[in-house]
Amino acid sequence: MTLFKTNSVTEQLLLAGAPSLFVVLWSTGYISARLGLPYAEAATFLMMRFALAAAFMVALVVASRAPLPTSVREWIHCAVAGALVHGLYLYGGFASIKAGLTPTTIAVVVGMQPMITAVLIGPILGEAVNIRQWGGFFLGTVGVILVIVANFSSIGFGSGAPAVYLSLLCVVSISVGTLYQKRFCASVDLRSGTMIQLIVAALLMWGISSWFETGYVEWTGTFVFALMWLVFVLSVGAYALLWWLVRRKAATNVVSLFFLMPPVTAVFDWLLFDQGLSLITLMGIAIAVAGIAIVIRYEPQSSVASSNK
Repeated sequence: MTLFKTNSVTEQLLLAGAPSLFVVLWSTGYISARLGLPYAEAATFLMMRFALAAAFMVALVVASRAPLPTSVREWIHCAVAGALVHGLYLYGGFASIKAGLTPTTIAVVVGMQPMITAVLIGPILGEAVNIRQWGGFFLGTVGVILVIVANFSSIGFGSGAPAVYLSLLCVVSISVGTLYQKRFCASVDLRSGTMIQLIVAALLMWGISSWFETGYVEWTGTFVFALMWLVFVLSVGAYALLWWLVRRKAATNVVSLFFLMPPVTAVFDWLLFDQGLSLITLMGIAIAVAGIAIVIRYEPQSSVASSNK
């Protein structure tokens, strides 16, 4: 689905402002999770989030007469992408927070995504990653490791092992899922594609909740606010913005935005939960941001051109 004419003034303005908006919105995701998780289990919380978001998208698809995928293969690709970038990614993050990690820690782990993407991007998408970008990825990863060491030491690698494994599930799922989306779902309408992905994610979380959780929910005002924010701002708004950016920019550029999630999430974490930051954490975040600056500055022009076709 082409939202705007190529090279139009509107599109150029959107391309300039959309990355910053995406970073801010995306960084509120695990903050909202921390607000709501005291009142519900991870998969149960996510099942409600995905079900409500899916219902909204069904109504939007019907009202706007959005075209549905034209083949069974496209439906399957959308389902796989939904299980990865909605279901497993968010379940790993939510369950990690439920197990004791902070939103800032999860954001830092997800900041490893650009390095994982750089390793996979050649064989999957054929996008070139130049030497300067590799340097930026390396620098960003060093910063991520510093923050991981500082934050994980507070809970211990022994008692916190389940949370660590869940956080790794989180970053691997979003890394593979983003590339999968760009490779196999680029021709699917954003509205119908998002609808399919949310339905699949809701079913996946229903299965996990049924097997491993009690399904208990405490309906407080804080929980309802967190749920509504996650449904409409994150599942609908932020994800639509992510896929639009993936289609209009090179994948290396888009995923490198995740390096900016830790500092923005840390600010929200501090403002809402009084979560302090150590000197090592601050140094790691600064190094990670330097890495993202290098990656974006030296994005290959050929990749940009090919992604805009």
